[in-house]
Amino acid sequence: MSAVGSILTNTGALQALNSLATTTSTNNNLEAQLSSGLSINSPADNPAGYITAQGFTSQLNGLAQATSNANQAVSLLQTATGAITQQIGITQQLNSIAVQAANGTQTSAESQSLQNLVSQLTSQVTTIAKQTQFNNINLLDGSFSGVQFQVGANNGQTMTLSIGNLTASALGMNATKASNTLYKTGANATSAVVTLGTAATIGSGTAGAFTASTSSATDLNITGSNGGTAKVAVSKAQESAASLADAINNVSGSTGVQAQATNTVTLKLTAGSAGGFSFNIQSATGAGSSGSGIGKVQTINASSAAQVVSQINGQSSNSGIIASLDKSGNLVLTQTSGYNINITGTSSGSLTTTGATATTIKAGSGTASGVIQGQVQMQSSGAFTIGNAANIGQSSKSTLSSLSSIDVSTTSGAATAINVIKYALAGLNNQGGQLGAVQQALTANINNMNTTTQNLTTALGVVQDANIPSVSNQLTEAQIQAQSGVAALKASTQLQQSYLSLLP
Repeated sequence: MSAVGSILTNTGALQALNSLATTTSTNNNLEAQLSSGLSINSPADNPAGYITAQGFTSQLNGLAQATSNANQAVSLLQTATGAITQQIGITQQLNSIAVQAANGTQTSAESQSLQNLVSQLTSQVTTIAKQTQFNNINLLDGSFSGVQFQVGANNGQTMTLSIGNLTASALGMNATKASNTLYKTGANATSAVVTLGTAATIGSGTAGAFTASTSSATDLNITGSNGGTAKVAVSKAQESAASLADAINNVSGSTGVQAQATNTVTLKLTAGSAGGFSFNIQSATGAGSSGSGIGKVQTINASSAAQVVSQINGQSSNSGIIASLDKSGNLVLTQTSGYNINITGTSSGSLTTTGATATTIKAGSGTASGVIQGQVQMQSSGAFTIGNAANIGQSSKSTLSSLSSIDVSTTSGAATAINVIKYALAGLNNQGGQLGAVQQALTANINNMNTTTQNLTTALGVVQDANIPSVSNQLTEAQIQAQSGVAALKASTQLQQSYLSLLP
């Protein structure tokens, strides 16, 4: 403590100056908060709060850019979806043309005109696929694969997108097709399956030479283009194409593979020694050891091929079997639903498959009989594989009938085109649906980031925003303190001057 009445050491002035320095610093800090609106203008103001605020700021900047990225991705998807919609419209036109061409009422010149129009439209499908771009990036030609979108503020918060090849040469029906098979039965016959066209004789009098196949249960392992897999049990060698197609279609939701069953066979008719033909015919489901019939057994006793056709067609509404003669006079049998065609009791004449080699159902010393199984065509808009396919006469991999290869200049070609176009449309619709799902996911992600941004901004404000009413009140107090400090400093100098009056 300084001496009382000292004129050298003014303690009061020193205290006033110290108080003024503190008050001035407080005033400057409060004025900075008012001018910036922030309570933290430098790390020195609040070190812990400054670190927290910078973390929030970094995350907010990342979210802002991620939201922009996601919106750009949505724009890309909208561009691709718009182009696919145009392709779908063109393919729908192709479908109408194919249905028209399949009617068979056009002249050859009109059919060729329709084919010319089809060629133009399929070319346009390819043109759209090759020219659709976003920021000079091709979208629909198959090159857009495994593209990553950064849709979050942190590493790993990404979405990956691939778009398939949507040119006309890549769209269409992927399919496999089985050969008809003939299951040998009879008093002296051993159980066996032969592929029609293989040299063999079916009859009770001779075992014949048969191609090896399976007569036991097996599983088909189907893997679709979507990666889905399923097992389909083939319970019996005599199982009909219709029942197998039903089993495949029951799991199509997993594999994306569907099946169509048909049963068409061409047989050469040879009259018996006494003339004419005599046999029984029936359509069957293929269940059981000999196949359960779905229609009454028809007994055919005919003196000519034309009578055979007439008698079979007389019961078509019951059996589902339709008969006709081709240009060579051969008998063409079709079971419209793909059920088996059972031929039994052949007592006069013979029925022989056509082709390079032949399989014959003929009269013998006993009852000649056989079960003609149908064809199962497995179809999908994408490529697929089949395990154990050889057991049912299928190829293990599908082949593509492309949209660019359809030919509607003939009725048969137009009929095939209808199916190809159906799966081309399915492929386009599936791709559009996938892009729509990704767009929904991106939109939901954008909405979530917007909500997160709002909450983080509020949290950042709590940490660094200045409380203006409170700061204003504190500044008023600090200003009053400063005025008091100045008054005290003035008073302290006056006291020192009064001491000088005591000098002589």
